[in-house]
Amino acid sequence: LMRGQRRRTLRLAYPDLNVQARGIVSDANGRPVPVPTPETQHFWDGTRAGRLLLQRCTACSEAYFPPRPFCPACSCRAVEVFDASGDATLYSYVISHRPHPGFDGPYSIAVVQLAEGPRMMTNIVACEQTPEALELDMAVEVTFEAITDDISLPLFRPAAATPAGSAS
Repeated sequence: LMRGQRRRTLRLAYPDLNVQARGIVSDANGRPVPVPTPETQHFWDGTRAGRLLLQRCTACSEAYFPPRPFCPACSCRAVEVFDASGDATLYSYVISHRPHPGFDGPYSIAVVQLAEGPRMMTNIVACEQTPEALELDMAVEVTFEAITDDISLPLFRPAAATPAGSAS
């Protein structure tokens, strides 16, 4: 360290954080429950209805995620909400073997590239959690898991293979 600099320590464990006592854990599976804000309420309403909603700038046509009231590309506030296809490709992932509330290990923590352009952090489900099963650039599709009456999480699973002889 240089003289006068202070060391910053990233703490990965929070022993004093009792999330159950604070009431922010889903009773269904123990995962922390997202808290909608005015900027994200439409997204969570969509996931509850089984729809993946993104935003798009009406000035520059940039689709983006996460939700916010302005375009991250041009700062325009003229944005619209639209239904995403739910199709994506696996951009990156890590397989976690460490226990965490609501997750039976191993489980993947992934980034998917949506067909509309934005990237989204998620989990890959409905397949083995191994490097052999999780191939980069593999096609995935959205599925939704209700964790409370108001919140459903968008998760991704390997896309169904197109039957031989059918057009895609």
